[in-house]
Amino acid sequence: MKIPLARLAHTRSGDKGDTANIGVIAFQERHYPVLVREVTAERVREFFGPLCKGKVERFELPNLGALNFLLHESLGGGGTVSLRVDAQGKTLGAALLRLEIEVHERELAD
Repeated sequence: MKIPLARLAHTRSGDKGDTANIGVIAFQERHYPVLVREVTAERVREFFGPLCKGKVERFELPNLGALNFLLHESLGGGGTVSLRVDAQGKTLGAALLRLEIEVHERELAD
């Protein structure tokens, strides 16, 4: 079944120059493998579409049950020069929580 990422994780996002940074953290350790499987760099790139002009990198942090994404060239030049309302990418994590992921019912059972 498809569910929004928000059911299994929370996010935190920010910036470094023209690169947005999004951390995706599983609420429960047992859901981390689902995040690894479903939240790929390619899917994140597709989700943000033309907002992200560069590559998307994914880093796995299994000891934290988290993934970290760098979205290059996605902030209109960066906080000091960007004309975007969210020049530091603070809302990108919240937006990513709408990403629909595929899970099996057994992965959701307590």
